[in-house]
Formats: sequence, C-alpha cells, structure tokens
Amino acid sequence: MLLVHPINEVVKFIPVLIGSVILGTNTGNHLWGLIALAAIVGFALTRWFTTTYRVGPTHVELRTGLIRRKKLSVPRSRIRSVDIEADLLHRVLGLAVLAIGTGQHADSGEKFKLDALDADVVPGLRAALLAHTALDAAPESAAGQQIPIETPLRKDLPVSGNAREIGHWRASWVRYAPLSLTGFAIIAPIVGLAFQYGFGEIVFSSDTVRNIEDGSAVLIAVAIALLIGAIVVIVSLAACTRYLTTYFGLRVLDNDRTLHLRHGLFTTRQITLDLARFRGATVNEPLLLRLAGAAELEAIMTGQSPRQKILPQAPRSAIESTLAELLAPRGARPAGAATASTAPLIAHGPAARRRRYTRALSPILIPAAAMLISSLAGVDFSPWWWLLPALTAAIAAALAADRYRGLGHAVLPATESSPAWLITRSGSLDRDRDCLEAPGIIGWTVRQSFWQRRSGIATVVAATAAGKKRYLVVDIPLEQAWDLIESATPGRLGTR
Repeated sequence: MLLVHPINEVVKFIPVLIGSVILGTNTGNHLWGLIALAAIVGFALTRWFTTTYRVGPTHVELRTGLIRRKKLSVPRSRIRSVDIEADLLHRVLGLAVLAIGTGQHADSGEKFKLDALDADVVPGLRAALLAHTALDAAPESAAGQQIPIETPLRKDLPVSGNAREIGHWRASWVRYAPLSLTGFAIIAPIVGLAFQYGFGEIVFSSDTVRNIEDGSAVLIAVAIALLIGAIVVIVSLAACTRYLTTYFGLRVLDNDRTLHLRHGLFTTRQITLDLARFRGATVNEPLLLRLAGAAELEAIMTGQSPRQKILPQAPRSAIESTLAELLAPRGARPAGAATASTAPLIAHGPAARRRRYTRALSPILIPAAAMLISSLAGVDFSPWWWLLPALTAAIAAALAADRYRGLGHAVLPATESSPAWLITRSGSLDRDRDCLEAPGIIGWTVRQSFWQRRSGIATVVAATAAGKKRYLVVDIPLEQAWDLIESATPGRLGTR
C-alpha cells in the first residue's frame, strides 16, 4: 500500500502536477513541481496509517480518513456479491482489491472496497463473506458438510462437477467490438479536449486546408472521405483495444448457487454473484451488432447493477447457449433449457404497426407540408430540396418497420421445475429482449396515453426490484393486457 497509493494518486493528479510545473517555469521557481509532488505522495502515504478493517462474526468494518474520519459497517448477511480486481501494479506486488456489494447503491456503482489486500488472503476471505449464500443451496459432502468454492486469484477458475463452464471468451469475438459506440465514447473526450486547447484553429488555418478550400469540389470530397475513414479506423482501434483489455480470458462458471466471472488482460477482475438474487436475463441487440449476427448478454439481479454484463459482444449462438443455461431450472439442466430463451413472441397487431409509422413519419411530414405550401405560394427553390424529406422519409419508414418487427412478448406458464416467465422485446437502434421471472414481479401498471386510448392499445409495466426495475410491454392491445397479467402472476390482478 505504501507503493500502490502514492503511484495511483500521482496518476490521478497529473493535471495538477503539469500545472505546478508550468507555474514554476513561468515564475522561475522550479520547486513548485516538487512541492506539489511531495504533497500528493504525503497525502497518499497517510492512507496506510489511517486505514484499518475488520471482518467480524456479523459485520465487516472499514475505518479510514485523516482529517475527516469515516467508519463504514456492512452486515455480512446483506452482502450480495464480492468482486476482486487487480491492475498490473497490484498483480506485480501480489495484491488485490476486494469490493463488497450490498445492493443498497447498486445503481450508482458504489461499493465497500478493501484495497491492496494480500492476494493469498483474498480467496478465503471471499469464501467467508459469501458463506451465507451457500446455507440453503450448497451441496453437502458425505459427512454432511457444505463444500465452498475457492478460486485462486492468479489461477484459472477450476471446472469441476460443482462449477460448470457456461460461457467463455474467444479471440475472434474482437471483430464485433467496433460495432458498438465504445470507441466513440473513448475518442470523443480526447478530440473535444484537443479542440478546446486550439487544435481546431491550427488545423483550419493551415496552408493545406486553405489550398483545399481554394481547390475543386473533388478535393474537398476526398478530404472529407479521408477524414471520416481516419475517424472510423481510430474509433475501431480504440474499441478493439478496450474490448481486449477488459474481456480477455473471460470465463463464466455456474455451480447452481453462485455465478463466477473472471476477465481482464492488465487489470483482472473476478465477480461472484449469488444466484438466489437472479431474476432473469437481457439480450441486448444494437442495430449494428444485430446485422452482424451478434448480441450482448446481461443478468437481471436484485442488488446489482442494472446492466450486469455476463457476455460482451459475441456471436448470437454463444449468447443463446449461455442464456439457455442461465434460464434453465436449477438442478434440471440442460433438459428444457432453451424454452425461455427461444420462445416465439406474439406480435402486437396493426394498431402498434400504425403507431410505429406515425411516430416515425410525422416529424418529416410537417416540414414537407411547409415546403409544399411555400411552393404553392410562389416561393422559388431548387427541386433538389425535395430529396431531403424523401430520403429521410424512406429511412424513417425502414426504421418503423424494423421497430415493429422487434416488438413482441410472450408468457411461459409455470411448470413443476420452472417458474412462469415474462418475455418482452422492443426497440430498433437499441433492441432489448428481456426474460424476467414472474415471481420477481412485485407490481403491474397498465398505462395509456391519449393517442393509445384512441387506438385501443396500452403499455404494460412490470415492476421488480431487479435490473432496470421497470420492464415494458409496449403498445399491446388493451384486451390482451389483462390476460398477460393474469397468466404471468395468477390471482395478482384481483377483481376488475
């Protein structure tokens, strides 16, 4: 910790150090940089002297802070997950970061963290913190004692009769990384910062740009094409790099009571999730990934992040295989495993189709009507202007058709080995197929806007304590809404 914390704080305060060096250079006093560095390192060293933790029989306690003392206490019975992270520096020093998730701040990502623990201590500590999750479901040995799973931090997760691999990462999947907006999210802040500090003025005032502006339209078109091509290449490389460093070596293991995920190239991360909190899964299919035959898989769990990723961008076959394992009844795998994951969906009818086209085309028809009125009033403008609403209308119509194709729902009734399932899908540019356990639904809302009432349709909202909290069945015929609620949660509807 005496090495880890100073290095991390120095990296965090690099802008302050750069500012102090510039200040020292301008004032002729070069000690400003050393003073700032000494202050940052000194502040980081105090964390070692002021941080203590204790794992008691009922609580885990953490005390930290020099000027402002802070004491955190987490009941062990409230622990929902234990994550283990180790960046390159931690791994070199044989250390790890153990993060305890209680579900109270799952949406904000806030967790109780024990930093720079000995990596050899972490597996036993994790097993002890999650021991209460095994009391009801853990298999028993011949002597009647429960068998905990311990996973060494610096070794691969063992695959045994207790822990089965239900998904793993392949290097070929990196080809799907550029099909998301991750690369743009990485590059956009860097480009914005560069333009903020005058990069744009340097580029646009250069002789090369002036020569292009004075040249032909062909040169301008070529320059724009090259610029777009360069942006696409840079964004794709950034997305692939992040994908490799984040998900390298990903393995997903299931022992019927906990779910283990391990991934990372430089910073390794291990996540242990209590399957007693599992309420379903979401298949995320953004447009570009869907066209490439790929998707992402997320778990729906109480007390966890609303987007708890299980598999990143991957082929649809791999997503379906892992999804089938996750949704299968506990102790009854793999028989009937694919039912909830591949169930056919019910279309929402002509009213929902009309609503898709109306909402997509209305914003285009208004300016088109204004252009027509202006033309009839004698305003002269080029006929080429009509291409703009025409092309936009064609794209909007195609988007509306795709949105309707993606709209659907299904309810799978409960069986002796499986609960009832609510399956709903919607969206086009960002399409989600949500598979939600009906016992996890804590309330229903049937919502109708003014235009929905005119069309005889409604949006059914299933409320749950897991995942996104609200799962919508959009624009379903009103007479089907009540049947859906009754079939998913019999008796919950009461008397209407």
